[in-house]
Amino acid sequence: MFFHKKRIDHNMKHFDLVIVGSGPAGFSAAVRGVDFGMKVCLIEGSHLGGAGIMNGALTSKTMYELSLDYSIAARVDRGYRASGLSVDYKKVLNTVMQAAKEKQYQMRSQIETFARSKDLKGGITLMQGMASFINNRSMRVVSDEKEEVVTGTNFLIATGSKPREYPGLEVDGQRIIDSNGVLALKQFPERILIIGSGIIGCEFATIFSNFKQTEVHLLDRSNRVLPYEDDDVSDYVADNLAINGVTIHHTAQLRTVKKHPGHLEVILDYDDGHSKVLEVDVALISIGRVSHLESLQPQNAGLQPTERGTLTINDNCQVMINGKPSHIYAAGDVSGHSQLYSVAELQGRKAVEKMVGKAGYPLDYSHMSTLMFFKPEVAAVGANEKSLQKQGIPYRAAIIPTNSSTGPLPCAAPPALSKYWSATTTPNAFWACGPQARKPLPTSCLWRTSSIRATVCAKYSRFSIHTQAFQKAYRSV
Repeated sequence: MFFHKKRIDHNMKHFDLVIVGSGPAGFSAAVRGVDFGMKVCLIEGSHLGGAGIMNGALTSKTMYELSLDYSIAARVDRGYRASGLSVDYKKVLNTVMQAAKEKQYQMRSQIETFARSKDLKGGITLMQGMASFINNRSMRVVSDEKEEVVTGTNFLIATGSKPREYPGLEVDGQRIIDSNGVLALKQFPERILIIGSGIIGCEFATIFSNFKQTEVHLLDRSNRVLPYEDDDVSDYVADNLAINGVTIHHTAQLRTVKKHPGHLEVILDYDDGHSKVLEVDVALISIGRVSHLESLQPQNAGLQPTERGTLTINDNCQVMINGKPSHIYAAGDVSGHSQLYSVAELQGRKAVEKMVGKAGYPLDYSHMSTLMFFKPEVAAVGANEKSLQKQGIPYRAAIIPTNSSTGPLPCAAPPALSKYWSATTTPNAFWACGPQARKPLPTSCLWRTSSIRATVCAKYSRFSIHTQAFQKAYRSV
């Protein structure tokens, strides 16, 4: 028997910035570092782009758009009827994977353009391998072929997150899967149980119900989906999921999942005391994500993760060590802030700007927008009513059904609503549910700066029904 011995490179390489993770946070930081002439080392232990490309935002949103296309083509109430309409899961996945590969090639092209060998003033060096801290100034990078040590003036941890495990339920990648396993399915399951009714669970319920090939069951442990959102938003989403064919099991607890040769037998226990036995083909665990830090050995660099497994950062994305900002930064899901692609990119760039003394203003997460990919979609800027009530913050609210708008409604659109509230101690907020809900997001983000509110209300284009409702709600309070 022969053993392959790793080659150890004893020549330590020094960089201005060492980044662990090539997802949205890490890659945006690498490119921003090149802008300032930094020598950047970008370390990736898996595929380029991280979960944001292959098992996260890009692939799931591509599937969502494809499912939406299919659901529109399948409609028969708009004066047209598509004949011979069919859908093949493998071909859908091919389209999704092609989108992911195109993004990876785009990223690889940028890395090659900014390669260290081309520019002595700076550039990006991509290293494949698993990174771990030796101390707070050096890291070990281990790949199948060799082991290297790199040192850095600054470090950025952008290792992202992974699906949260369900206690007592082991993922086998075939019948019991998490979000990483959706792309490994060979065909549309005839019946699926989605465990978890948060944003990710509701998005997958939307995707599979849009394709009309799968009987979709959604397990909701509470009495409403999206438990952290306002009740009217939650009810709106639940009603439309039901209209789309999703069966929601409210106040249900998962007792057991038993494997059979051709299916899964699931037993649910409800709060009112009754139980139900379901037969499904696939169980999809969707109960959130947890940060990915273990293999990094953060303790070697003096880092202490929180109980949630994240790193505590300041407004410039610096990790706090013994209460003081350090030369180690964190961005993306590992930072403990909103797990959004856009937030990760913003944090990555912000961290680099702080490193070179061009930080400017600190990040204000209260202005971050949210878009939930349901049918219809839900968009928001700012805190919801539930969080204001929990903090005891007084506010005034206006809820405007879009059928009261003077503008034209989208063809055969379902009912929708827009909400706006003005609080005494926090920036104002805007929420929209329904077709075209995302359209007012740029306006509402800008409008939260009080100096331009009057201009927005008076002059901004009112084409979108939600933009009109947003203006009407603002005038009401």
